[in-house]
Amino acid sequence: MTTEKLSPDLIPSATATQADLGARVRDIRKARGWKLQDLADRTGLAVSTISKMERGAISLTYDRFMRLAQGLGMDVGDLFTPDTKGFEAGSATLTKSGETKIHETETYVYEMLATEMTGKHMVPMTGEIKAHEIKDFREYVTHPGEEFLYLLSGVLDVCIKGRDPVRLTPGDSLYFDSALEHLYVSASPENARILVVCWKPG
Repeated sequence: MTTEKLSPDLIPSATATQADLGARVRDIRKARGWKLQDLADRTGLAVSTISKMERGAISLTYDRFMRLAQGLGMDVGDLFTPDTKGFEAGSATLTKSGETKIHETETYVYEMLATEMTGKHMVPMTGEIKAHEIKDFREYVTHPGEEFLYLLSGVLDVCIKGRDPVRLTPGDSLYFDSALEHLYVSASPENARILVVCWKPG
């Protein structure tokens, strides 16, 4: 059985969005006749973590959330928006202000964009970085693909394991291999706001 410690990135959540998301994951799993252990085997997440997520009790970090979607064989957008359409030549989708899907952890708040379209290679989102120190995290984030980061406001340190932090001020951007273990930390009194686009292989 996979084991996993509860970290600051897996936090109590009482938002309707997280409860709805957890219920959707549970419904998908049960419709396939999978037990919690079956999904744990496919994602590498602990049974207890999946169970708490399905109940809306915790929120997953981005990398764990991607592992969950991949384990289900689904696009991230499918988890947020049941009635999605696949990307094809000539496709376009509009996300109006105030219609983003919120995914929140103790350290980040992500506003997921273009969730109505699945099968896309990029995952766009805006975010607010609540963490102000590296010690706010238990571990670094890592996931396959490439990542583009643009700082909208505040000051941000991008901490890549084994390297000096890269400091960004508004208007700065950074493009990097997201398989590198990394963290975003607000370096200003206010929470930094970012635009992020992740490219995922496959």
